[in-house]
Amino acid sequence: MKVKTRYYGEIDLDDSKVITFEKGLFGFEEYTKYALMYDSETGESTAIKWLQSVEEPGLALPVIIPTLVKPDYDPIVEDGVLDVLGDWNENNISVLVTMTVPSDLKAMTTNMKAPIIINTESMKGIQVVAENPDYEIKFKIYDILEAARAGKEEN
Repeated sequence: MKVKTRYYGEIDLDDSKVITFEKGLFGFEEYTKYALMYDSETGESTAIKWLQSVEEPGLALPVIIPTLVKPDYDPIVEDGVLDVLGDWNENNISVLVTMTVPSDLKAMTTNMKAPIIINTESMKGIQVVAENPDYEIKFKIYDILEAARAGKEEN
């Protein structure tokens, strides 16, 4: 299918790459179909990806794997919440968190309180509220990403 995107123009997207969020995402409940995008010119996945709405070209949220910025990230969710994902286990689940990237990059944050959980086999997703009391809605990550980047450059 042809999909108009915010950052990549119009692309051909295989139907199997569409992730369905039955209840949408927080604040965007009316949009239920998304695709995960990254700069494919290198052929490698990147740390920061875009969760692009298939239904609304202007809706693309930057997302990151939370363990890249908080290695011990382990959200606690209410029993039964993940049932909408179908049969899932630790091998077919992908967890992402949304990012806020303001003009002052040093103020960049992730929302650790509301992870996005995707079953990579059923291609169903849900955004949940983690019950962990210490997870922040605005977890600052600039210094963490800079330290990781500096570490890679040294190797």
